[in-house]
Amino acid sequence: MQEFLDSFQCHPPASSAAIAEFEKQLGAKFPQDYIAFLLLANGGEGFVGENQPLILWPVEQLISLNDGYHVRDYAPGLLVFGSNGGGDAYGFDTRSPDWRIVEMPFVGMDWSEASPVASSFGAFLKRLYES
Repeated sequence: MQEFLDSFQCHPPASSAAIAEFEKQLGAKFPQDYIAFLLLANGGEGFVGENQPLILWPVEQLISLNDGYHVRDYAPGLLVFGSNGGGDAYGFDTRSPDWRIVEMPFVGMDWSEASPVASSFGAFLKRLYES
């Protein structure tokens, strides 16, 4: 995963306690590759590859930011973890057992507007890197 983040400004790693607390509040477990990322960098911002902007939210802010965007009201089952720095959110589709990653506009957020991006967090970073 780290090979895709050479132009990305990573925040310091998340603590295992912060990850466990979020999972407890959520009532679900993160995918393993996302946990691996959080233990490497608790969010950050910059570019993935040459020109793909990315903002990833710290685990401690996931609940408040998802609540602030009313994600549960507009797209139940979506867990937004970041954005492209513009008008699109990136999030996990928690309705599926493998938590696929989708892209969805912040304005007009609705499942009918979701576009599949990747089957895992590592594949998500790789796709952005290669775009």
